[in-house]
Amino acid sequence: MNHYDVIVIGGGHAGCEAAAASARLGAKTALLTHKRDTIGVMSCNPAIGGLGKGHLVREIDALDGLMARVADAGGIQFRMLNRKKGPAVRGPRTQADRKLYRLAMQAAIAEIDNLDVIEGDAFDLALTNGRVSGVITADGRSYSCAATVLTTGTFLRGLIHIGDKKIPAGRMGEEPSLGLSQTLLRTGVALGRLKTGTPARLDGKTIDWDGVGRQSADDDLVPFSFLTDSIRNPQIDCGVTRTTDATHKIISENIGRSAMYSGQIEGIGPRYCPSIEDKIVRFGERDGHQIFLEPEGLDDDTVYPNGISTSLPEDVQAAFLRTIPGLEKAHVIQYAYAIEYDFVDPRELTPALALKKLPGLFLAGQINGTTGYEEAAAQGLVAGLNAAHLAGGRESYHFSRTDSYIGVMIDDLTSKGVAEPYRMFTSRAEYRLSLRADNADMRLTPTGERLGLVGTERWTRFSAYRQEIESGRELLQSLNITPSEAANFGLRLNQDGKRRSAYELLAYPEQSLERLCQIWPEIGSLPHRAASALEIEAAYAVYMDRQRADIVDARREEEKVIPPDFDFGALPGLSNELKQKLKRFQPVNLAQAGRIDGMTPAALSLILAYLRKDSDPKQFATRHT
Repeated sequence: MNHYDVIVIGGGHAGCEAAAASARLGAKTALLTHKRDTIGVMSCNPAIGGLGKGHLVREIDALDGLMARVADAGGIQFRMLNRKKGPAVRGPRTQADRKLYRLAMQAAIAEIDNLDVIEGDAFDLALTNGRVSGVITADGRSYSCAATVLTTGTFLRGLIHIGDKKIPAGRMGEEPSLGLSQTLLRTGVALGRLKTGTPARLDGKTIDWDGVGRQSADDDLVPFSFLTDSIRNPQIDCGVTRTTDATHKIISENIGRSAMYSGQIEGIGPRYCPSIEDKIVRFGERDGHQIFLEPEGLDDDTVYPNGISTSLPEDVQAAFLRTIPGLEKAHVIQYAYAIEYDFVDPRELTPALALKKLPGLFLAGQINGTTGYEEAAAQGLVAGLNAAHLAGGRESYHFSRTDSYIGVMIDDLTSKGVAEPYRMFTSRAEYRLSLRADNADMRLTPTGERLGLVGTERWTRFSAYRQEIESGRELLQSLNITPSEAANFGLRLNQDGKRRSAYELLAYPEQSLERLCQIWPEIGSLPHRAASALEIEAAYAVYMDRQRADIVDARREEEKVIPPDFDFGALPGLSNELKQKLKRFQPVNLAQAGRIDGMTPAALSLILAYLRKDSDPKQFATRHT
C-alpha cells in the first residue's frame, strides 16, 4: 500500500489549493482526481473574483496560494469593481480564458515538490480505530495516509436536471461520486442537498454583436497576485443585453416544466445567483434582467451568457433565447442545466475544517455548503494547511474573522451553518475597513511565513515592500505644516495653530499624494505600490483607531477556548434548548458559542465564568447551584 501524509480527493479549485498548501508545508501529498486533464477546470462561469470574492483571492495569494497567479495567467478582461467607491468595497475581477486558466493551474501543480497526482475515483475511506487512515478507489487500489481532504464539489450523488430529464453526473459529461456519500452516512454524518445551475453555452459566431452593448476591460489593469508585475494577455470586450417581455412570457407559460418548480429538485439554490425562472417569479415586475455575454477564450468561440441559468427543457430554452436582443439566431452548443448534490452541514466541522465525527478527515468547498470558485479555493488552503499540521503532529491553525475574509467565511459556516449555498460578500465582515483587498499581503503574508506556507520569492519581495511602506510612513509623518502655511498652497484647515503631518492630511477629503507633492516634492520619490497603499492607509487611519478596541475584544473571545469534552448539560442556568444546541455543535470558543442561534448574554456569562475559574463543569455546577 502506498503511503502519503495527506491525500486530497478532487482536482477542482478547493483540491488544488489544499494539495498545494499541504505540499508547501513539507507533507508528502497526493492529489486524487478522476482525470489529470480536468484539474483546474472552470465548471461554471469563466471568471475569478468580484466583490468579496476578490478579497478571498487576494488573501489566498498573500498565503502563497495558486488562484491569483493562475487568474493573472488566464485573465482576458480585468476590472476593478466599485472603483469609484471606497477601497474597502472594491473588488478585483477578471474574465478568464478557460483553457489558459486550466493549463496554468496544471502547470502550477506539476511544479510543486512533494505532490503526486493520481488518476482514479475515490470510492471509500479506510478507517482504523475510528479515524481515517486511507483512501480506496473504485478499481480497488488502496492508499494509506495520516489525513484526508475531501473536495468533491458537486460530485457527491450529483444529479443534473434539464426539464424532466435527469442525468446522474458531477458535471456535464462526468460521472458522479456515489461511494463517498455512503461512507459519510455510515459514520453518522448528516447529508443535505443543495442545488446550483449553469446557463446554456452559445456559439459566438452566431451572436449579433452589433445588437448588444459592450463592456471593456479597465485601462489600467490591476493583477490579483502580489508577484504579477504586468498582465500580458490581450483584453477582450463582453457583450451586454437584457431579457424582454417576450422572454418573460415564454418562461412564465412554461414554469411548471422547470425542474425547480415541478418538485423534482429538493436541493436549495443560491439566492444571490438565481435561475432565470427564479428571477421571473420573484421579480416579475421588472421589464428585463441583464445578461453579460462572456467569451470563454481568446481562441474559443463559446460564449457564456451570464444571468440566464435555468433548468427549463431544451425546447423552452431555445424559444426564450430567440427573444433576447442579439441572440435571435444564436446556436446553442450546450443547453443549461441545474445540478443538485450532497453537502455536509458545516457546523459538523471545526474551524480547521476537520470533521468532528471522523478524525483525520477535512472538508473543503461545495461539500461545506458554499458556492463559487473563490470560496472553495480559500477553504481548500485552510483544509490542506491543517491536514498537513495533523499529519506532522502540529496544532491546527484557525483564521480569525478579525484579520481575514477567510476567517469570516469559516466562522460563518461553522457557527451558523447554511440554509442556502453560501457566497462571500463584503457586508459579512464586521471589520471590512481593515479587511481590504489592497492590504491582504500586509495582513496575512507574515502569518503565512510563520506557518511555512510562504516561499522564498514571495517573502523576499514582500519584505522589501513592507520596508518601503514603513519608510514611506515615517517620511509622511515627519513632514508637517501649519494652517497658515497650508493656506498658501490652497489648503483650508482649521486655524487652530496645530501642525499637521502629510500623513494626517491624507485623511482630508480631496487630498492625495499627488497634491501634497506640490508642498513636499520628496513625496514623489515614493515607490508607486507603496505610495498607493499609504494613501489608503492614511485615509482610514482615524476609523481604524476607533475599530481597534473592538477587534481586541473579538480576539479575546476567540481565545477563550472551550474544551472539546466540556459537558454543557452539567451547567445550571442553561435552557434545555441551548444545552442541546451546544452539545450538537460543540463550539470551540466563546465567540463561536455566541453566534449560536438563541444564545443569550446570561448563558455566555455562565460559560465564561466556567472557562475562567473551573476545569470540571460538574464541580462548577455543584458549587454554583
